[in-house]
Amino acid sequence: MNSTPEAVRVATYAMATRFECVLHGNDKRSLRAAAEEVMEEIKRLEQELGFRQSGSEIRWLNERAARGPVTVSPMLFDLLERAVNLSRDSDGAFDITVAPLMRCWGLADGAGRLPSMAEIEATRAVIGMDRILLNRDRRTVEFRHRGVQLDLGSIGKGYAIDVAAEWLRDSGVDCALLHGGTSTTYAIGNPPDAAAWTIAIVRPEAGPTLSQPGTHPDQDQILARVDLADGESLSVAAASGRSITHDGRNYGHVIDPRTGWPVEGAFLAACVLPSATHTDALSTALLTLGKPGHDRLCRSHPDLRSLVVLPGGDSSDYTVAENGIAAT
Repeated sequence: MNSTPEAVRVATYAMATRFECVLHGNDKRSLRAAAEEVMEEIKRLEQELGFRQSGSEIRWLNERAARGPVTVSPMLFDLLERAVNLSRDSDGAFDITVAPLMRCWGLADGAGRLPSMAEIEATRAVIGMDRILLNRDRRTVEFRHRGVQLDLGSIGKGYAIDVAAEWLRDSGVDCALLHGGTSTTYAIGNPPDAAAWTIAIVRPEAGPTLSQPGTHPDQDQILARVDLADGESLSVAAASGRSITHDGRNYGHVIDPRTGWPVEGAFLAACVLPSATHTDALSTALLTLGKPGHDRLCRSHPDLRSLVVLPGGDSSDYTVAENGIAAT
């Protein structure tokens, strides 16, 4: 009689979120050792990619690249090239130069403020991926204007999950689910008792966007259920959460880098692809783009499964645009 594979759960806090991996298998000790190594690798990546981490490579780059070309590590250069391509795919809705706008709106430290139109326009002068010059031959990065700042917060968690998944596979793990907070999850293999991992996307008004291991949202809170096959990642971005209230109007915490103003075209966006790096970035882009961008990204990414929750006829209503993810 075969023994039932044991589940091992290991978590850590990094990149301003809780990472967790749930692993199944018969050798509990080796599973835990692999999971703990992965958590340490995620924390190491935070020290390299963190916008606020003292001594991080991205902070070091931000301090120098406006003065001339800066040589960066192969890892960072590869990630920046991916960010450029994803920005191009999304018509600029995904943009890692958005950090100055987050500060302008007081969202970098969580306080929040309503800036003047003049402040927004002045900040937009240093926003845009065309402000970054990448030289592949020399592996250098240069900013075209002073004031440009890179923040990998909208892609770094997904990248960390991709690295963690590769690390686990190399360690012989063939059945696991990786979580990066309530926004991204990645499947390795399939669960012991099912053909796929089933993840619930929670309705925008109901709280955290993705169900976590061991949690079971009420049926009326579930917007959609997504089956993840081996090697697939699901990411969700939502406009709910932190907000700024001014004269009775709420402004969300996700800023459209193309306009300098908070996103208003969608409440929630979800996408599934074979890369957590891409789903992390494109879910943010879909939230920013709304329905027109959804149609465009579906054409440019034929393997994309996605869903976007759009404003409806009144403030308490919404509609859902679906592409391979069906709302319940």
